[in-house]
Amino acid sequence: MKAYIFPGQGAQFTGMGLDLYESNPQAQELFENANDILGFHITDVMFEGTPEDLKQTKVTQPAIFLHSVILSKVLGDSFQPDMVAGHSLGELSALVANNTLTFEDGLRLVSKRAQAMQKACELQPSTMAAVLGLDDDIVEKICGITNGIVVAANYNCPGQLVISGEVDAINLACEALKEKGARRALVLPVGGAFHSPLMEPAKEELAAAIEATTFSSPSCPVYQNVTASAVINPNEIKANLIAQLTAPVRWTQSVEQMITDGASHFTEVGPGKVLQGLVRKINREAETSSAVINSEA
Repeated sequence: MKAYIFPGQGAQFTGMGLDLYESNPQAQELFENANDILGFHITDVMFEGTPEDLKQTKVTQPAIFLHSVILSKVLGDSFQPDMVAGHSLGELSALVANNTLTFEDGLRLVSKRAQAMQKACELQPSTMAAVLGLDDDIVEKICGITNGIVVAANYNCPGQLVISGEVDAINLACEALKEKGARRALVLPVGGAFHSPLMEPAKEELAAAIEATTFSSPSCPVYQNVTASAVINPNEIKANLIAQLTAPVRWTQSVEQMITDGASHFTEVGPGKVLQGLVRKINREAETSSAVINSEA
């Protein structure tokens, strides 16, 4: 079975999507449509902006979404997923790819999500840190006994877990994790504590937008971050998408479940190859590739 996976924040790069825009009329039309929906020329930033420009949350999330979704659209008949999943933001790309959301509604939700998360970040100093070389249960235990808000946020692959929370609590947890034998406990250059209770204000704001959006029955199951299981009920998909902002991304568990359910090949759709690397660390025998457009397209 073919699994298609969609990356999240951090995969952006200058020039992303330019090859699609220049080589495919359908892609060009979708990019121009996106400029109209967002009310600014995101294509200018994607194609010519500096890394600093691309790091703005209002740009980063829609840019990665657009690269992923437009690529999936121009793959044509070769794009036949049996299952989809996305890492954090990538879950919205996956929901357009399996026809739960329209392109336009998906982009509006991504833009709303980015703005709501940015506002939540500004309310309180917060951050995230990558922890390498420890079992998940040890990381969870340290988070649980550290003063302040700090939680496990991204279960990326065995031995790689990202924690999220208040700046002071993250620093304390990093010291404790190093003492427990972590190979690294490194604070990340992010603007806030994503997938933690500190995103509650963003969750409330996004919930209203999600509830007001039509979610259709998908063409194939989505393995959602919150449950790490196949979901096809539109109301369940909505609820899980709302919960996602304050809940951990269970990527390891999602990939394991997709393999259990028959996934034999994972194709990453969008910028970068980060998810392919994570899939191979989760299961060395998994086959992976990047989505590419037929050169005649």
